[in-house]
Amino acid sequence: MKKVILKCKLEDRERFEDKLSDIDLDFSSIYWQHDRIYVPRGYKQGMNFPRLIMRTEMRAVDEPPTHSLILRRHIEDSGVDVVEETPVTDYVNTVNIILQLGFRPSGEVSRRRQELIMGEGTKIYLDEIDGRDNEHYAKIESELIGDTSVEEARSDLEKTFKSLGETEFVEKTYAEL
Repeated sequence: MKKVILKCKLEDRERFEDKLSDIDLDFSSIYWQHDRIYVPRGYKQGMNFPRLIMRTEMRAVDEPPTHSLILRRHIEDSGVDVVEETPVTDYVNTVNIILQLGFRPSGEVSRRRQELIMGEGTKIYLDEIDGRDNEHYAKIESELIGDTSVEEARSDLEKTFKSLGETEFVEKTYAEL
């Protein structure tokens, strides 16, 4: 699936949430995610190489965690992210396969996350990254559907953030921060 993703560092998380709540949009309860990122040999920023992400997610303390393998490829010249996610039942064997394919670990990110579904194919995530004291981020992911151009989709996401008073856009991944 092709997505346009835009991320902002929030100046004031409560104000951001309040603005969305004022228009009857509320975030889900908080859940925890941990990503282990793997890159292929010869990986270089901006070369359109894929990354594999092993994600562990806990939505409730009384339920077991879930695992998924995410293929993410950012196409630099188009601004599109190609993202495919597959559920994983055997975490250890899947990581061994990733390593045997020549991928190497490049980073880990843990976060507390809330989500808000804006409409068909569009979600806003509210993230607090472990180890980043009192920094909060909002990320909008929008699927490219039909004839919508990347520029048009990105412009709409920027307008959404600006209408909520947020303008500090972040291009780096959480692992790069």
